[in-house]
Amino acid sequence: MGLDLESVSEATSGAIGSLLSTTILYPLDTCKTKYQADVRAHGQQKYRNLFDVLREAVSTHQVLSLYQGLGTKNLQSFIAQFVYFYGYSYFKRLYLERSGAKRIGTKANLVLAAAAGACTAIVTQPLDTASSRMQTSAFGKSKGLWKTLTEGTWSDAFDGLGISLLLTSNPAIQYTVFDQLKQRLLKRKQDEAGNGLSSESLSAFSAFLLGAISKSIATCLTYPAIRCKVMIQAVDSNDDGTKKDRRKSHKTVPGVLYAIWRSEGIAGYFKGLDAQILKTVLSSALLLMIKEKISATTWVLILATRSSKRKLN
Repeated sequence: MGLDLESVSEATSGAIGSLLSTTILYPLDTCKTKYQADVRAHGQQKYRNLFDVLREAVSTHQVLSLYQGLGTKNLQSFIAQFVYFYGYSYFKRLYLERSGAKRIGTKANLVLAAAAGACTAIVTQPLDTASSRMQTSAFGKSKGLWKTLTEGTWSDAFDGLGISLLLTSNPAIQYTVFDQLKQRLLKRKQDEAGNGLSSESLSAFSAFLLGAISKSIATCLTYPAIRCKVMIQAVDSNDDGTKKDRRKSHKTVPGVLYAIWRSEGIAGYFKGLDAQILKTVLSSALLLMIKEKISATTWVLILATRSSKRKLN
């Protein structure tokens, strides 16, 4: 079918938006991940809240270590968002062409978004695992990407893949809610204009607001699985042998669920939910805001490049 330029435009703008939002909010992401990975032992836990992580970094003069693993995270985010937005846009166009429908319903949108998310999880899982391990290692002691990836077996690089596939429901819910809200908002603007004409893109504020709402809904619905994933992936190579063995024994979802229940109770399944919402809502809202603002420019550049190639030929 050839290269889908519109999908490339969507993927490029989404990847750039992800790169910028990830970089801006990375210290918050590191604090959130370390807090989520902390499990109560013997009635005590290292971090009582998100700000305890920040205080530790400041008190140990390791503030810059809040950026450990940033390069890996940016690489993972860029590839993940490019693959996701390309697949999501491509699957939507293919569905409309094959079905003959004028618009995509909620159920179909969820399926298409989940399919794009599954492709993304498989492609980027090793980078996602490495990033989590780098973030949860002791401040100032994070290892490089290659060493982190080659420490264990090849299967270790795909720790959490099963739950990552389960969590494809998160972006599926998020982007479905976002698309539905976006369509309704643009339709209302079109109706208010009364001339049948309306802007095809949202304002920066509207995109930010809809992105925040959609991500909040998706995060609340899937959070227990999100925390399980972080705990499965977070193996601190600087821990002592006993702690490392304990963590390695919890490499399955049932094992992690039992460990949380035993040490923290039901509330443990939602530990860090506020931090997760704060970080992911800001990140996703920024991503979608940036994407909406640069997608038109990206599309124009792609068309100009194609036109130039045709003239040269």
